[in-house]
Amino acid sequence: MALLNILCYPDPRLYTVAKPVVEITESITVLIENMIETMYESNGIGLAATQVDVHQRIIVIDVSEERSSPIVLINPEILWLHSERVKGDEGCLSVPNTYDGVERAIEVRVSAMDQKGKTRELHAKELFAVCVQHEMDHLEGKVFVDYLSPLKRNRIKTKMLKLQREQNR
Repeated sequence: MALLNILCYPDPRLYTVAKPVVEITESITVLIENMIETMYESNGIGLAATQVDVHQRIIVIDVSEERSSPIVLINPEILWLHSERVKGDEGCLSVPNTYDGVERAIEVRVSAMDQKGKTRELHAKELFAVCVQHEMDHLEGKVFVDYLSPLKRNRIKTKMLKLQREQNR
């Protein structure tokens, strides 16, 4: 397995809408394994293929305490969103060390394939529900900072660009 490079905001590739996975090939299986390893190594709870510059509809998530129960969602679709919403601090591996309030549905029902190609429905609550919505936004070319005010978004963009310049020295 290999660690993948995570794109950092405001990289324009983060705004690419992902295409559906047509067939689960060996390269897709390897990508999923690498995404899981990258997510764990980066101390994340979710990672979308878009974040590693692969524009296919693949998400990996693990919100378990033990960090040992990865969930793979291929071509996920939200079937239902609870009408009750909650605002909580979100972070993102593509926007390191930045957290801010985003409003999300407290529960969702999702249909997706697993890595073996079996379609299933998942009912997600609380942190799992937030993570599913966050990662699905990535597949639609949206980053959590897009929910923030223009002022906050510009401050974060300036901070991220400065950080990237410092790392490239």
